[in-house]
Formats: sequence, structure tokens, C-alpha cells
Amino acid sequence: MNPLLQQLQPYPFERLKALFASVTPSAAHRPISLGIGEPKHPTPEWLKAQLLEGFSALAAYPPTAGDLRLRQACSDWLKRRYQLEVSAATQILPVNGSREALFAFVQTVVNPKGHLAARLPHHNAKPYVVCPNPFYQIYEGAAILSGAEPYYVPSLENKNFAMDWQSVPEEVWAQTQVLFVCSPGNPTGAVVPLSEWKTLFDLSEKYGFVIASDECYSEIYFRPEPPIGALEAAKALGRADFKNLIAFTSLSKRSNMPGLRSGFVAGDSQIIKQFLLYRTYHGSAMSGMVQHASIAAWSDEDHVVENRLKYQKKFAAVTPLLQSVLEVELPDAGFYLWAKVPGGLDEDYAQELLRQYNVTVLPGSYLAREVNGHNPGRGRIRMALVAETDECLEAAQRIVEFTKTYKPKPANPANPANQANQS
Repeated sequence: MNPLLQQLQPYPFERLKALFASVTPSAAHRPISLGIGEPKHPTPEWLKAQLLEGFSALAAYPPTAGDLRLRQACSDWLKRRYQLEVSAATQILPVNGSREALFAFVQTVVNPKGHLAARLPHHNAKPYVVCPNPFYQIYEGAAILSGAEPYYVPSLENKNFAMDWQSVPEEVWAQTQVLFVCSPGNPTGAVVPLSEWKTLFDLSEKYGFVIASDECYSEIYFRPEPPIGALEAAKALGRADFKNLIAFTSLSKRSNMPGLRSGFVAGDSQIIKQFLLYRTYHGSAMSGMVQHASIAAWSDEDHVVENRLKYQKKFAAVTPLLQSVLEVELPDAGFYLWAKVPGGLDEDYAQELLRQYNVTVLPGSYLAREVNGHNPGRGRIRMALVAETDECLEAAQRIVEFTKTYKPKPANPANPANQANQS
């Protein structure tokens, strides 16, 4: 077996299952889960019909590059959303959801021997894949299985969880091959501003690494202006060729179709060409019937506006309620609340909330790694407000009742519920 598999960390939901193994949820309340970021708003019926219309495509192997009509629909969406001219022929590639693509992309880009080898023949250090911290765990797993070393950039809590890029040593940048950016961020909901994009583009130009911009939450936002995308930022800063830049997006959150597994990547045409080569051998072609439904989804904005309005109303109702007992703010975008819990023991808080009120939340320490003795997720919980408003409000009311009487357990290293620094 590939020995690198043994370096993978347990997935957050595996850890959550283990944490709750000894907990008997309250029988007085029906279960409500805010733990998993899986959209629960109904998939539009007309999009389901589009999927059925595409059944005839099952009679043929789909091309890995995707139907040109789908790539053109993606290009048209980028023009409407970001005012960009992106070539459907050379700068766009359909993928089976952003998760699959994020992982496969790193396997395509990373040279496990390191790009310093040409200049320093005796240099044995692994290349780096730089990740935000907290982060989406696929970034880490993709790095490890590519033969690279993940490097976790700490977040600045007092600056809306922006990444502390200045803390990254020059020797790390010099060995970096891929930089992951998540904007809007999971779990914080923070959006990367144009000034920060300039910093990252300058670093990419200086050191030659590729930027992978994960933008799957871009269409759920709470500010008047929609979040800026990486390609949009590149154009604004005079980098319209998108050199060493690839953006990832999907229909899962935008159109409430997580089971469709449909998205696309766009950006640097030379990287897209190599990514297509990798995917051709990997067998990653998107089903023709999925492509048919995807064309319809990318071509319509009405259902996206309606979906976003539901989230805006939901967060407007739930956030003030939780603010009465927790330190939590309305995010820039996304569908998570990233709250600080009293006592700072996120695992203990999650266990007791399930035991007393049958509400599931995810400990923040499961979404981060400890660096220099600090886990930036410790003492926080992530709440996914993905269900309908009534259910989320009921969960919030239970959380308020619970928090008013919650007494954190004394720290005890022997108690797994108190090992929030565990990574």
C-alpha cells in the first residue's frame, strides 16, 4: 500500500463520531444537526427535470474535456458574475464537484522532488503546499498524497480571520508549489479583499507557485457587494492571463445540488491543458446527463437569488439570537457560523449540547491543526445553517438555553473531551 496513506488524519466527521460514541442524546428533543455543511434547501424541480431530459446521454462515453456547450455556459456565467472574458475552449474544464477537483489538481501540479532540485541538486526537502488554518481537510490530504508537505498559515482572529501571510518564512515560499485560498472561507466565512489578492499574486510571481482558489461558497453572501473572485481580482490587477491561477466552483451550494457532483475550474490555459491530461488518464469525465442539467443550472440566476435570500433571512433571524450567549458574528459569506464557546473547550461543549439538547455542532479544533502550540479552532464551534429557517431557529433556541446553564468541565488530560488541542 502507499505508505503516505498512513499520514492522513482522521476526517472531522470520523472524529465527531468517536467523540459522541459515549454520549446518549436527549430523548426529550428531536435530533437537529448543524454539523455537516450539506445544503438542505430543496433542489429546484425544473433542474431535476433537466437531469431526466439528459438520460439519452448515458448511451455514450462523455469526453473528459466536457461538452463545449457546458464550457460555454460556464464562460457565460463568469462573464455575468465577474465581467470576465474566459475562453470556453482553453481556460475552462468541467469537474465532478470541487472536492474531487481540488484533490486531483494537487496531484497534477506538485513535483514531489521539489522545483529547487534543478538549482540545488543535493536539496532533499519536500515541496510545500500552503494551506489556511483552519481549513478544508482535502487540502491537507491532497498535499500529503502528492508527496508534498502541508504548511499551515495561521489566521488573524482580530482581523476577521485573514491569513497571516507575513508569518510565512521566505524559505517556505521558495519551496511552495501550490497555495490554497478559500474565499469565502470555510469555516470563518471571511472574504479575501483585493489588497490581499495583490499580495498573493506578487508572491506567486516571485516564487513561481500556483494559486488554487476554492470559491464554492461565492453565491451565498450577506454584504451588498458579492465576494470578489480570484480571476476577477487578477483582471483588476492587470493579470488577465491568469498565470499560475486556477479558480474552483460548483453547483452544490449555489443550486442546492450536492449530489449532482458538478462544478468547473477556470484560469491559466497551460495548467488547464495539463489538468485535462491528468483527468483523461484518471477517468474523470462528467456524465452527459449531469452535463445537461449543469448547463441549465449555470444559465439561470433566478433560483440562485431565491436561495441566497433564504440564507440571508435565516442568518438575520438566527445570528442575533445566538449573540445573546455566544461570541459570534455574521460572516461575510457562506453558510456557517464560527462561534467562540464559554470555557474554551469545544469538544466538551459539543458533547454536552448533544447530551442535553440533541443538537449536533462541529468542534472547531477538528477543522485546524496545532502549530507552535496553538490550534486556531480550539474553543470554537462551527454551525452549518443549512436546514430550513424553522429548524435552524429551533436549534438556536436550544443552544441559547443550553449555554445559559453550561458549566465547562475542569481540564483533564485523561478526558478525550478536553483534548481540544489534539490534531
